[in-house]
Amino acid sequence: MNPTIIGIIGIFVMLAIFMTRMPVAYVMAFVGFLGFSILISLKGGLNLLSRNFYGAFSSYDLTTIPLFILMGQIAFNSGISQKLYNTAYVIIGNTRGGLAMATVASCTAFGAVCGSSPATAATMATVGIPEMKKYNYSNELAAGSVASGGGLGMIMPPSVVLIVYGILTEQSIGALFVSGILPAILLTILFIIAIYIKCRISPEHGTCGEKFTFIEKIKSLAGLLDIFLVFILVIGGLFQGFFTPTEAAAVGVVGVLAISIVRRQITWNGFVKSLYETLRTSCMVLFLVAGAVVFGKFLAVTRIPFDIATWVSGFNLPSYVIMGIIISIYFIGGCFMDSLALIMLTIPIFFPIVINLGYDPIWFGIIIVLITEMGVITPPVGINVYVVYGVAQRIVKDIRLESIFKGIIPFLIAIIVGIIILMIFPQIILFLPRLMY
Repeated sequence: MNPTIIGIIGIFVMLAIFMTRMPVAYVMAFVGFLGFSILISLKGGLNLLSRNFYGAFSSYDLTTIPLFILMGQIAFNSGISQKLYNTAYVIIGNTRGGLAMATVASCTAFGAVCGSSPATAATMATVGIPEMKKYNYSNELAAGSVASGGGLGMIMPPSVVLIVYGILTEQSIGALFVSGILPAILLTILFIIAIYIKCRISPEHGTCGEKFTFIEKIKSLAGLLDIFLVFILVIGGLFQGFFTPTEAAAVGVVGVLAISIVRRQITWNGFVKSLYETLRTSCMVLFLVAGAVVFGKFLAVTRIPFDIATWVSGFNLPSYVIMGIIISIYFIGGCFMDSLALIMLTIPIFFPIVINLGYDPIWFGIIIVLITEMGVITPPVGINVYVVYGVAQRIVKDIRLESIFKGIIPFLIAIIVGIIILMIFPQIILFLPRLMY
């Protein structure tokens, strides 16, 4: 049978098994192994499976992932996230919708040490939703701002998704980290504008919080000191070339742990919990990477990525139209698949096309992460929505899933506006990496 036909059958089989809710990593690995064995040999398939799984779990480059996850977990269990929220609340909490704005700002700041979108959403849901409900915020705005703000953890360095993208495309992880800073700030501003407009149109969604004096606002900035020190230590070290991304992650872990111990903000139970959550999350990510690599090798043998690249290149269409098609595919795919799995599954197909069209690989990485960020808050998958819903059920019993999905609409519009701005002005993404590298 023609390898291309076998590849197409494999893709449809994989999508069909996804519907059974089997773990994505196992499905990609199974279909990739089966297809590779059919096309090459059973011995070759077994060799591929063992080699790639061993390679993923023994890779020096991939040790960056569990280290950055551990850094975020220690920061959460030591109370750094609460301090970030308190600072944001003091500075902008007294405006209408200010608590939601503070939540979004806190998500961006916490993303600077976390690197995981669901983890950021879960952390800020625990901290922010009770405060917003205390001031009679609507369920839509309270939960919607947390779920959407959690997505900023995907773009704000250090980002697990950017690490995986950099490894798959052989791009500088340091440059990707740097390129995510300005888009993350831009998106935070757009989210705050979306909250302001929503509360101006419908004041019942967000009331005003307490008023603080100028002196109190200045004093509250001390709550940012810990996160600022760690961020400068990690990102500044990368800028100056003092250490590699993996070494930067290790330095970040030591930095957060040292601050937590010196300030006596973390307990032994909190430290053990951080290790447990890091192990669980890291295994999930590494299995995804290994499964995606196996499936990618199967696709390479079928030559589907090369055929698609040739087919798309043959279109007599402007490059921006082809890019629009690719972006649409990512948006639709993000509604049905985990963002990390989607990127690992599709990058081998679309990355060669994008490079042939003359687009910058660093710019493309940030755009794709922003698009998949929409996927973490859109139905039916919307992982951040389900995470926030699960946390909210333990805090506020009357929050419904439909309310959260309704609440993310203004933020979804803000992300679309942000993507359009970054497509028109790619210099926003490329300015810092070109300056630093």
